[in-house]
Amino acid sequence: MTQQKVVITGGAGVLGAAVAHAFRAAGHHVTVVDHAPAPAAVTEGVLHLGGVDLTDEAAARTAFGQTKVAMGGADVLVNVAGGFRWQTVADGDPAAWEKLFAINARTCLNMCRAAIVPGGGLSDGGAIVNVGAAAAEKAGAGMGAYAASKAAVARLTESLAAELGGRIRVNAVLPLVMDTPQNRADMPNIDPKTWTATAAVADAIVFLASRAARAINGALIPVTAPTAD
Repeated sequence: MTQQKVVITGGAGVLGAAVAHAFRAAGHHVTVVDHAPAPAAVTEGVLHLGGVDLTDEAAARTAFGQTKVAMGGADVLVNVAGGFRWQTVADGDPAAWEKLFAINARTCLNMCRAAIVPGGGLSDGGAIVNVGAAAAEKAGAGMGAYAASKAAVARLTESLAAELGGRIRVNAVLPLVMDTPQNRADMPNIDPKTWTATAAVADAIVFLASRAARAINGALIPVTAPTAD
């Protein structure tokens, strides 16, 4: 197995932590970049860069450069950073739309731009995996702002894959509802067995970053099946 040098945004969250664990378990080098402060506890084999505002392009470029120095290069970028807010169009406000576009779409765009600079980004043959959302394909009530911001991630994924022509592969996973403590708290009357485990989403991301997925480019992969994890 070839060891990869992996940059993961949003690693302080539940999914981000699962993605970092999955790559480490597969033997890869990992650096996590997050807006939250770096944890006091050290995770073996994982470097944390905390306090990074990925909505700022300069900060994103700096963070990406720091991860390359720390690992001696970079082969994979996984954009997990993002957020969710439920609100109807009538009762919502434009500020919430702007915030969700900033944390879901702009963070992804800024890190993708940092990753594709020839000679300064990912190694040729590398991969970018973005975390989109199944709601971007079909939004329900109260999902307008979130779904729109994740639709931007989907279109960015497709466009960038075409622009790079396979020099760096770009794909996205589209989860539905994941089994997280927050979702269990917000939806106590729904059986979490109907949801997807974060570990299963992480496994799909590790696969898309691997050589086994070398023929997959510009794909939006639904990761929505219930899992027994």
